Amino acid sequence: MNKKPNSELISRDNSMWIDEMFKPSVRLSDLPQGLREKLARPARGLQKAPVKVSTTIRLSPDVVQAFRAGGDGWQTRIDAALKDWLRTHSPG
Repeated sequence: MNKKPNSELISRDNSMWIDEMFKPSVRLSDLPQGLREKLARPARGLQKAPVKVSTTIRLSPDVVQAFRAGGDGWQTRIDAALKDWLRTHSPG
């Protein structure tokens, strides 16, 4: 997924890093074990009760473009539109 940078978050005060800025950095694996454990993210567990089914679906480019134009959550909005359709139609 190629996301475009959020122009509101880009400023001259937050410039791109150059090689000299990386030189004093330390790899996580080089830190003491105790500090690595504190910095490590806990592994995400399994869903207790999966609420959705993963699937692959082919949609018309204009449909995908229209939903994506609404921003994040476009897949959820497609799901809501299909649920709305099911309320008034029989899927067979």
